[in-house]
Amino acid sequence: MADLPQSSAQTTFAYEDLAIGMSATLAKAASEEDIAKYAEISGDNNPVHFDEAFAARTMFKTSIAYGFLSAGYISVVPGTKLPGAGAIYMEQNLKFKAPVRIGDMVTEHVEMTALNPEKKLAIFHAQCLIRDVVVIDGEVTLMVPGHS
Repeated sequence: MADLPQSSAQTTFAYEDLAIGMSATLAKAASEEDIAKYAEISGDNNPVHFDEAFAARTMFKTSIAYGFLSAGYISVVPGTKLPGAGAIYMEQNLKFKAPVRIGDMVTEHVEMTALNPEKKLAIFHAQCLIRDVVVIDGEVTLMVPGHS
């Protein structure tokens, strides 16, 4: 099944309109501003995320984005594209495979792999990629409102 368009417009699919194989993609740059906001909101002041001198002494050699900031990019796709408005996160299982650095363009991709009609759940394979490198890989489960 084809990817949904990458426009900024919000879409909404009712549970009954979903089909296995549907997918959507969105891209976002990891910015210093986003990292600073995440630090402020979360209270996580680990210097590997904003102190270049400290980060230079780590295996990453430079500052990296917060893993959960990057993982948060995944939630944008189901919340705005597929299934869209009204979908509620129920579960997320992710593996962090590579760092996201400031300025990296992160492409978030979700593809529906299963549906649970009794509970109106949609299960997606979810990935974040930088160019063709998978940096986050996992699965998300969403509860999706129906037509009625």
